[in-house]
Formats: sequence, structure tokens, C-alpha cells
Amino acid sequence: MEGEEDYGFSEEEDYYYADDGDSHDGLADNDDSALQWAPPKGSTTKVITKESLLAAQREDLRRVMELLSLKEHHARTLLIHYRWDVEKLLAVLVEKGKSCLFTEAGVTVVENVDDDAPLSSSSTITCDICIEDASADTATRMECGHCFCNNCWTEHFIIKINEGQSRRIQCMAHRCSAICDEAIVRNLVSRRHPNLAEKFDRFLLESYIEDNKMVKWCPSIPHCGKAIRVEEDEFCEVECSCGLQFCFSCLSEAHSPCSCLMWERWSKKCHDESETVNWITVHTKPCPKCYKPVEKNGGCNLVSCICGQSFCWVCGGATGRDHTWSRIAGHSCGRYKEDREKQTERAKRDLYRYMHYHNRFKAHTDSFKLESKLKESILDKVSVAEERELRLKDFSWNHVEVVGGTSEHDRPSGSGSSDDSGCSYRKRAKKEGGGFFDLNLPAEIVDRN
Repeated sequence: MEGEEDYGFSEEEDYYYADDGDSHDGLADNDDSALQWAPPKGSTTKVITKESLLAAQREDLRRVMELLSLKEHHARTLLIHYRWDVEKLLAVLVEKGKSCLFTEAGVTVVENVDDDAPLSSSSTITCDICIEDASADTATRMECGHCFCNNCWTEHFIIKINEGQSRRIQCMAHRCSAICDEAIVRNLVSRRHPNLAEKFDRFLLESYIEDNKMVKWCPSIPHCGKAIRVEEDEFCEVECSCGLQFCFSCLSEAHSPCSCLMWERWSKKCHDESETVNWITVHTKPCPKCYKPVEKNGGCNLVSCICGQSFCWVCGGATGRDHTWSRIAGHSCGRYKEDREKQTERAKRDLYRYMHYHNRFKAHTDSFKLESKLKESILDKVSVAEERELRLKDFSWNHVEVVGGTSEHDRPSGSGSSDDSGCSYRKRAKKEGGGFFDLNLPAEIVDRN
């Protein structure tokens, strides 16, 4: 038991148990591979600002457009469907072919020019949505061949944009999965709601981050407005140019070598129990079945857990429900049982172990917060000192006074000369912060002053 005082890990100690109990809320499930994984470091990353977001998006668009000879909105539809993963898109192209690639993404490429021809100015169509006749200039045909009036199209687009489906607005026709041309959507919506058209463009731009598993927003608070793109592995820890280090997978603070699932459970456990752990230790005892803390709210030493298990408050041993004021049926605290002692010790060790690591975790967290405040204070002081030093070095020679003369413009051309009356003149440069430099002194002496 000597090695248990520091609650460290060793080959002889095993803190994970195969019982049905849930003493660690899932933190001790060593069969779960997700708990054993720790995010690596060192993946190549790139910081994307709001200004460079459009350029980064156009780079992937141009690559797909040149490879498949597509228009921009077709390439965007493909990339959004495959979550901006160009390599996956190319793999599907090689495996299933171009036609299957387009069909799955809802891309309709018109092969016949006649099918994509505009409506005749003299023609009239009947809109299948509102069942009204519409002239050619008040109706629009999509590349899939379906044609409806502009009013119905506009209402359809407005609803989809407000519902957050700007990235993939499908055709209104029944069972048509074709994606509408973004240029047509923008044109029709901007006529009635210019602000909504801007929102539509913003959604398309941000889809590069929202739908891209290799790009994520920096989770800084307040938001710095930057995103991080990883080039290799999406399961890694990264650092934004704002200074925040975080896990790219779960967007939590950097937590290696702890896995994301274990960190999530640990954070939840600390958030739920950090304020009450001391009270629980003093006023409760662990249930011998589920190991959850149980409070005694009466005078009887037979207590019941919410799991249905009854146990003796004195020794913590599991019992039945039948009891009298003097004894509990089938139970005697005077009888020593080694198994019961092991269970009690195990429950205590679980709680003490959690308290041990929680106290150290909280201490390091508090220290980090204090160091962050100290860092900001030091950086502010350094900035002020640098500005002060810069002002002293870059002083302005904005005033020259002639000693002994009535006017600085009447001074002789030479330094340290005298006029006809024998009055001596000396040049002095006025410092910006007050005081003077004597220009008649050597340069090195002026610099020292």
C-alpha cells in the first residue's frame, strides 16, 4: 500500500475494474480504443484569414474546373458534396466514372445545346407551382430542364436560404435532385432582397470551412476571425496565429496525450463535481453495487441507493431490505470479510484518486490563467517601453536657439562664432521632451546627452 500514497501508475497497480459499476463515468473503459488515442503534434498547418479565404476556395475550384472541364457552380456543387476533399472526389471519379460522380452530387451537365437554349421571347409557359401563365422574360429554366416562373423560383430560394440550405438548393420539380445554378439564385434573390443575396454569397464562401473536414474556425473567444487548415492528419493539435493552441479534432484546448473522448468525459466530470466533491466526501458513502455516493437522511443504518441496492451505513456492506431496529437480516458488521474490505478500499481509492488528479488539474489550470494575465501585463509594459525608447531615438530637431543673440535667424553661419560686437553665439537644439542639445559639442557627446 506504500505506492498508493501518490496514486501513480505502476505495473502492480490496476485502477480499471471489470465490474458492472461505473465508478469513473467511463474514464476507466480500457476496452474503448477511443480512450487510448492521443492527438499527435507536428501536422502541417496553414492559417486562413478572411482576406485569404476566397483565394483558398478558388484554388480548389480551379483545380476541379480544369480537371473536369466544368463551370464554377458545378465544381462548387461537387466539392460541397464531397466536403471539399479533392482527393476523395478524384477517387470516386476513377472508381465509378464521371456520370456516377455527377449524379451522386446532383450536378446536371447539359450535353445538348438545344436543351439549354433560352426561352423564346414570344413563348409562354404554365408554371406547375402556381398554375399561372408566365412569359419568357418572367420565367427561368434550370439546366435540368425544369422551368417555372421567377416569382415561384424566388420564393423557393428565399425559403431555402432562410432554412440554412444555401449550399445545396435543389430544383423545385418533383423528385429532381439537380442543384440550382448559384448565379440564377443570386440574380433572382437580389432583385427582391439584396441583403439576403449577400447572405447567400457569405454562406457559399463559408462552406469552404463549414463543410471542409480539413479546415476549421479557430475557437478563440472572442473570435479572431481566422481558420486553420491542416495538410496531413485532421487528428492533431494546432496553433492559430492569435496564439491559441487547440485540438483540431474536438476544438477543445490542447489536451495531449489524453484522447478527445477521455478529455470530454474528464471536463464534464470536473464541471459537474468540482464544487461538490468535498461535500460528497464528508457526507456520503459509496454504494457497494454501483459505487455512486449515497447520503444518509435518517437515523436508520440501513440505507438504499437509487439502483435498488441496500447496504449498511456502518460498514458499507451490501444487505437485504429486511431489518429491525437492532439488526439487519442476514448481515453482521462484527463478522470480518476480506472481499467486503477490498470493495470498500477500492471505492475509497477511486474517490481519492479522482480528487488527487482533480486538485492538480485545477491547480495547473489556475496557474495557467494567472500566467496568461501576467503575460498580457508584461507585453503591455514592453510595448510602452519600446514606444518610449523609439521616441527618444527619433527626437525632432525642431527648434534651434542662438545663445546671446536676439534672433535665431541673425546667427552667424559658423558654430561657436561671434558677431561684430564680440558677442559669442552657440547653437542649441531643443529636445522634443524638454531640455536642449548643445550643437557646438562633438557628436558623440551630443548622443550621450
